[in-house]
Amino acid sequence: MLANWVCYIVRCSDGSLYTGVTNRLEERIKAHNEGRGAKYTKTRRPVTLVVHSYEMTRSQASKLEAFVKSVRSDKKIEILDSLCRGHETWENPWL
Repeated sequence: MLANWVCYIVRCSDGSLYTGVTNRLEERIKAHNEGRGAKYTKTRRPVTLVVHSYEMTRSQASKLEAFVKSVRSDKKIEILDSLCRGHETWENPWL
């Protein structure tokens, strides 16, 4: 089981946030900025990386992405930022 996926948040040029998952973060950010990323970010370039999670399995990253997308935008960054500060596993403590 490969644990090399991350959930990430980028800030778009209009100030909005986009949340996604990838196993190649640098390439994914580049793709967003070249208009080859998500449909949402294509017209909101450039994007800048705000925060990303630690590496996890694709399943875990997708579940985290779904959760992050379900919360208010002012909480999204807080959630992923806390994962960057040493939480060893994502257990959804915000529910």
